[in-house]
Amino acid sequence: MSGREGQSRRGTLIADARIVTPGGVLDGGWIWLRGGEIAAIGGASDPMPSAASDAERVDGGGGWAIPGFVDVHVHGGAGHDFMDADDSLAGIAEIARFHARHGTTGMLATSLTASREELTAMIDRASRYMAGDMPYAQVLGVHLEGPFVSLKWKGAQNPDYIGPPQLAWLDEWVGRYPGVLKLQTLAPELPGALDYIERLASYGIVPSAGHTDATYEQIVAAADRGLRHAVHTYNAMTPLHHRNPGTVGAVLSDDRISAEVIADGHHVHHAAIKVLTRAKGSAKVILVTDAMAAAGMPDGEGYDLGGLPVVLTCGVARLKDGGNLAGSTLTMIGAFRHMVREVGIDVPSASAMASGNAARQLGLGGVTGSLEAGKSADVLLLDDALELRGVWARGRLQD
Repeated sequence: MSGREGQSRRGTLIADARIVTPGGVLDGGWIWLRGGEIAAIGGASDPMPSAASDAERVDGGGGWAIPGFVDVHVHGGAGHDFMDADDSLAGIAEIARFHARHGTTGMLATSLTASREELTAMIDRASRYMAGDMPYAQVLGVHLEGPFVSLKWKGAQNPDYIGPPQLAWLDEWVGRYPGVLKLQTLAPELPGALDYIERLASYGIVPSAGHTDATYEQIVAAADRGLRHAVHTYNAMTPLHHRNPGTVGAVLSDDRISAEVIADGHHVHHAAIKVLTRAKGSAKVILVTDAMAAAGMPDGEGYDLGGLPVVLTCGVARLKDGGNLAGSTLTMIGAFRHMVREVGIDVPSASAMASGNAARQLGLGGVTGSLEAGKSADVLLLDDALELRGVWARGRLQD
């Protein structure tokens, strides 16, 4: 949607909601959205600006108002993938529209392991889309997942294009598309990986560990060089053992590293997510979907991930050859609900894991990820059952 004829000139006033803010929950609160920003916010006893009286009023019904979700690891949805979205950019728009309907207001277009040419084309499409109006979920940048990963832990990454880090590729991408790359996942144990991690950090790109055979010591060494993130923690990495902590042990114990988790009930058991949240705290866990093109689509064959055939059964995507999990069909509202209902996380903490933590990791905490005056009007309205009643991306009501 284009925001139901775009943003209302009068703005939107959401009233009588439990508003989750960095300072706590405002019971019976209100939030005024105008011009794509949060114009003002307050509790039940705080006076509203007189100009807000002309705004379109939305009854919050005592439900929750939380920041729009920020998904830093999403490959696609609604039958489209960022790697094969057509040059008209319509495919990217469909991905953004689908995920906006499920609460995502900001996302990183995430690649798969592919050739240098294909990756460059994907970055180029994302860059051109970002330069436009973006009426749905905002594409905030690009997450390169691969191709510099471990063959042993390739998961659903195409082995034909896996190789060691190439600094020349990175320098070219940054030079051609300044500010577009926001995060890159690689295996820190590969030859040249530590220098690559340091170069990423120097460019302001978040270095991330994933699809990796790294030892505990190798992850710590990488963190010393700038590693700050781990993709889909527990999945496609060396596991925790009490005498050999591995990648998982390093992620759990190193406070410098934020940890993604796919909270869909398939990738990670809820007890393991509890361990993760207790080890990292609510400020260092980041919910992601890792959604692929089949998200929102019916069960069956005919899907692929990076050129590898995928079968969707009961909403679970697996490679046709070998049966590895192939991304997910998760949405961010689904991940958020799983954290509250199955893991036992309270709504404000789950909200931070789905919004603010990711925004801060990307250096965008001053723009989005929390409900504060002056920030982007990225707001979700939920009822007591955590069902979405409204999604506003930059003040535009999504449908």
